[in-house]
Amino acid sequence: MRYAFYISDGTALTAEAFGHALLSMFPVNFEHKTLPFIDTEKKAEDVCKTIQKAQEESGEPPLIFHTFVNESLKSKITHCGGVCYDFLDHFVAPVEKELNVKAEPKTHRTHGVHKNYNFRIDAINYALDNDDGKRLNQLDKADLILVGVSRTGKTPTSLYLAMQYGIKVANYPLTDDDDFERLQLPKELKMHRHKIFGLTLSSQRLHEIRSQRREGSRYASLAQCRFELAEVEKLYRREAIPFINSTHYSVEEIAAKILAKTNLERHRY
Repeated sequence: MRYAFYISDGTALTAEAFGHALLSMFPVNFEHKTLPFIDTEKKAEDVCKTIQKAQEESGEPPLIFHTFVNESLKSKITHCGGVCYDFLDHFVAPVEKELNVKAEPKTHRTHGVHKNYNFRIDAINYALDNDDGKRLNQLDKADLILVGVSRTGKTPTSLYLAMQYGIKVANYPLTDDDDFERLQLPKELKMHRHKIFGLTLSSQRLHEIRSQRREGSRYASLAQCRFELAEVEKLYRREAIPFINSTHYSVEEIAAKILAKTNLERHRY
């Protein structure tokens, strides 16, 4: 098992994101360790000891992905014995040349409080207040309305879009209480049809998810899952509602696909 460290005098989110993206391309098992806020000499020295211990355990030098503003702390980390990668250093010089502007590194700038911060807080509160069709009288404030049968990922996708991009998402479940053979959009949703986006899954995957909650129930049966999904997909096509099958996608990928299809404005950084 080889070690991979993500280290910064800030949140380490940038180092972690780039490092994970890069290592995901290689069929190698890693023990991942994220070490944020290494902002003193003492902390840097302790990290060096951790890195050296990891090398002793694995017999191979750890990979170290780092983003430091403080040059002294960076120097300590890069001399710990691991193999170091600094993404910012790699790109700063070419961008400085292109912009003809000198970079001004500042700790926490990337992930700190910024002018769009309130968009995300408001969006998170909105998603929580408008989960599962709770408040249909607030749909005029939504940027997006997710619909789908129960357990197709509406809530996690709503919260992810809110937390990452400041997008206000309401979601409405098409449940087993509905008459699926005469399935229609509620009139409150029809008024905002241009905001609606549908989610669906494979019937087998939906059966597995529902069985974790109510095993052996009609709600979780494969036959019921097949029926509900077939009817809701008919609704999507009849009402010209864009939708995606999220069976093989993570919540991050689902969100990215929705954004690509809807062109919603992202409030980030």
